Amino acid sequence: MELNRLEDLNMVSESMIALLKNYPHWAFYGEMGAGKTTLIKSICRHLGYEGPTASPTFAIVNEYPLNSGKRIFHFDFYRLRNEREALDIGLEDYLDSGDYCLMEWPEKILNLLPADCVNIKIVAKSQTERIISIEIP
Repeated sequence: MELNRLEDLNMVSESMIALLKNYPHWAFYGEMGAGKTTLIKSICRHLGYEGPTASPTFAIVNEYPLNSGKRIFHFDFYRLRNEREALDIGLEDYLDSGDYCLMEWPEKILNLLPADCVNIKIVAKSQTERIISIEIP
């Protein structure tokens, strides 16, 4: 997928949800500023979350409840020093919950990612253009 303008973000998010709605674990790869958090915010809106969203850079995980009773867990592993810290916050419980787990900086916890994890890679071509590739298990 290509995102040529920020206005295309809604279309990209909707397409991703249609394609991936049966996969609860999504790993977002990309350099700082590539748009991981922005894309996740849009995905949360399209999954039905109406409240505010923010990067959980310091909290590591934010929880967004959906009207369906499901939840979205938004992780940012950037500040983790090792995989043990992810286990200490109860990562396995989140991953086993059946809820959506949207993870930024998954390279910090590669050995802990579930086998059914969808890999989403974002590459910035310019200030406004992004190439988004999706690898489905």
